[in-house]
Amino acid sequence: MTQHYTSTHTRTRAQGGSTRRRGSGARRLLLLRATLVLAFVALGARLVLLQVVDHAHYAKISVAQVRVNLTTTALRAGIYDRHGQILAVSRPTSLVIADDIQITHPAREAQAMSALVQVPVAKLTALLSQKKNGYVILNNKLDLASGRKLASMVFPGIVVQDSSVRGYPNGPIATSLLGGTNGAGAGSAGLEYEYQTQLAGQTGVTREFVSSSGVNLPSSFSTVIKKAKPGVGLELTLDTSLQYVAERDLARQLAATQALSGVAIVMDVKTGEILADASLVNTRTKAGVLGPIPSWGKSVGVPGIEQTINNLAFSQTYEPGSVFKVVTFSAALQAGLITPTTMFNVPYSVSVGGRYFHDAERHGTERLSATQVLALSSNIGTYEVGKLVGEAGLLAQVERLGFGQTTSVNFPGESSGLLVNAANWYASDQVALPIGQVDAVPPIQVLDAYNAIANGGVLVQPKLVRGYVYADGAIKATPPSVQRQALSPSVDATMIKMLEQVVLAGTGTNAIIPGYSVAGKTGTATMPYPGKDKLLVGSYNASFVGFAPANAPVLSMIVVVERPQTTIFGGAVAAPIFQAVMSYALHHYGIPSNGTKVKPLTGPGASISSDVT
Repeated sequence: MTQHYTSTHTRTRAQGGSTRRRGSGARRLLLLRATLVLAFVALGARLVLLQVVDHAHYAKISVAQVRVNLTTTALRAGIYDRHGQILAVSRPTSLVIADDIQITHPAREAQAMSALVQVPVAKLTALLSQKKNGYVILNNKLDLASGRKLASMVFPGIVVQDSSVRGYPNGPIATSLLGGTNGAGAGSAGLEYEYQTQLAGQTGVTREFVSSSGVNLPSSFSTVIKKAKPGVGLELTLDTSLQYVAERDLARQLAATQALSGVAIVMDVKTGEILADASLVNTRTKAGVLGPIPSWGKSVGVPGIEQTINNLAFSQTYEPGSVFKVVTFSAALQAGLITPTTMFNVPYSVSVGGRYFHDAERHGTERLSATQVLALSSNIGTYEVGKLVGEAGLLAQVERLGFGQTTSVNFPGESSGLLVNAANWYASDQVALPIGQVDAVPPIQVLDAYNAIANGGVLVQPKLVRGYVYADGAIKATPPSVQRQALSPSVDATMIKMLEQVVLAGTGTNAIIPGYSVAGKTGTATMPYPGKDKLLVGSYNASFVGFAPANAPVLSMIVVVERPQTTIFGGAVAAPIFQAVMSYALHHYGIPSNGTKVKPLTGPGASISSDVT
């Protein structure tokens, strides 16, 4: 009995342990299932969060990985002369860029692309093998057809963009005025620089979808986000034919006289429109202590003669010498201090304020009229006239005629000049200023003053831009130039008669144009040594400024030649250029001969060399 009891008890305990193990396994399974359910719920919640709540955020990140916004450059607007002739124009091209870091087989790709990119295989292989910065320009002026074909093909790491190339159909003509563009296509000098924002237009934005290797994704399209807005062009006052003649004749004279540089400007008397503006440098002449004059590096057709980078007509100041005497005489006439026949006793020399001044050629004391003093360009005679005017009157007349003030053209690098004033006036300036020393001014200001005399005493601001040319072909005219009365009409008429005598019987006889009356003035001005109180030995600026026909002026012109070597005088160097260019211009514009005969002065004869200051 006892044995049976023990066996039964043991079996009962074993059955109970098995039940407990089965219960524990069920709980673990239930826990596992609960964990899995929670995991799926969490995963589902996360999916909901990603696909519903944060969908826009992650979609944006995803798209950003393949979306590229490219800047599209607007086509740069053109520049034209007054007759619509193209002076500067941009041609649409394709810009081919390589991400050289992504190029795995440079030689293979170069062989496949060479003909389309129009770059020799060897050179193209070298460009694709650089492995430097991921941006290598392969060709910035590929024709559009080749560019489109290249873009349609699969070349990993190669991108084709719209671009353009700036061209100047007339070669180097007027380059000193037009300026140029840099490697990025932006204006770097001249009018290209001054009107950069207007000419360049506004850039656009194009959206594309590309892979990390730079290849467009299949079935993706370029989308224009913002259209590029084309620039607005310029219609200049320039006449290309006259510009060519002015540059040609100036260049020949620079070469013939071995001069360093030269300026020739032709202006419409009534409107102030600049019809020609030549600014040239002779690269075969040593610049000396004043330093070289930067040029564009291309001959204008005469060996060694090139266009200057800075337009000297506006940017370079010089002591004008005898052409400045118009300030002294017009001031005296305006104040009623002299008439053309007022007589003066003129010695050869004077000493004022510790400085010694003299006429260009030695002579005894002469009895000269005011007109003769001007025609013979007597320095001491001009001083006698200036004494009557006085310091205040002279300084006021300098300002009245526009000297010391930048023009409305506002040309890049334009100088207002360097003028003496009441605060730094020296006793010797009573002689120096009336004869064109002390003050330094750009050639355009001298021309403006003489143009005012040609224009009935009305000073008119010079002008270079006639209108703005829009992409649709419309042209908007610029406002007329600002004008103001600088001289009374009666004084002006008297000045014209006196300036005619300079050409007929004075130092300007080489400016005579058969069939036309001419009024003007010569100048042969010494040049100061930079930073020192002495002169540059043997260095002069030779000039002539005038207008025609004198009885009814239409055109005015200035010529300034810096440091001629073979002969130095304004009447011998600059006046012949005026004569040649003005003769062409008068016939070019169909201005009839006036047939006016003016009786030349009698008395002491004039020498071309008598205008040295």
